[in-house]
Amino acid sequence: MPWVSAWQEALYGVRGFYRDPAGPAGHFATSAHGPTGRLFARALVNFAAQYRCSGIVDIGAGRGELLTHLHSLAPHLRLTGMDVVCRPGGLPPSVEWVASPGGAGLPALPKFVGPLLIIANEWLDVVPCPIAEVDATGRLREVEVDGGGRERLGAMAGESRTFTAEDLAWAQRWWPYSDRPGTRVEIGLTRDRALRALVDQLESGVVLAIDYGHLSTDRPRRGSLLGYRRGRAVPPVPDGSCDLTAHVAIDSLPAGRVLSQRAALGELVRPAAAVPYGAARRDPSAYLAALQENSALAELRGAGLGDFWWVITEVPTARDPLT
Repeated sequence: MPWVSAWQEALYGVRGFYRDPAGPAGHFATSAHGPTGRLFARALVNFAAQYRCSGIVDIGAGRGELLTHLHSLAPHLRLTGMDVVCRPGGLPPSVEWVASPGGAGLPALPKFVGPLLIIANEWLDVVPCPIAEVDATGRLREVEVDGGGRERLGAMAGESRTFTAEDLAWAQRWWPYSDRPGTRVEIGLTRDRALRALVDQLESGVVLAIDYGHLSTDRPRRGSLLGYRRGRAVPPVPDGSCDLTAHVAIDSLPAGRVLSQRAALGELVRPAAAVPYGAARRDPSAYLAALQENSALAELRGAGLGDFWWVITEVPTARDPLT
């Protein structure tokens, strides 16, 4: 079947990867997991405050890791998580939870009065999109895959329900490609529409999408589709055993402002005050806490996590504080 369909089923189907009891954290770490999670949450609380948001919705909330940190830091905020699984155990009672179909499909946002921050952290990269490849005659054709990951070239644009003339137009505008056989294009129209649908639901506030991505000047010639299982990159096989992710075409997204996570956190979180080495004996807990916080900030802003893009889309009543 077309990659976009196999991808959707492999991640969000009845036996999909994201329904595994271990959750995403059992296979890979995001900014919200582990030692960086609390500091990342603090940055988002500060971000929400600057936009005067009184609630936060976490899209693709996993097992509630980020929501738990947010609640501990700002219990006054109305918090809601959305994911394909039922409400995780251990969430604070005041945190709301909404089941989602997964991928680009989203339920209605909760009714809310006042500005709202919607966070989509590493969501767009797992919104499935059509994969296309240039054939021996220089034409772009949809890539099909079986359950074992074996591929073949399928229909041309306009001949398939999942690879349309609109997809081809998107590729021609946003993903400059040569006629060299084997060149791949990951059609980002589904991601653009998913983000737009999210923004269109918002009455007041800001949508923040955070993800790995690329610009038209540095698109990967062979694409970026990859699998992850138990902390390791593996071949992308749509059998539900691994995550399936592809980087996002950042410049095609309907966004008001784009900056790196490194730059954003430079504005939102200040390093902990340096603690003299001698304080390790006088106040070892404060010394250790400062070291841990600065280490977490370095990781969030360093190579890897620091390279994430923050895609900020405001609804008119919000203001832009990061200038």
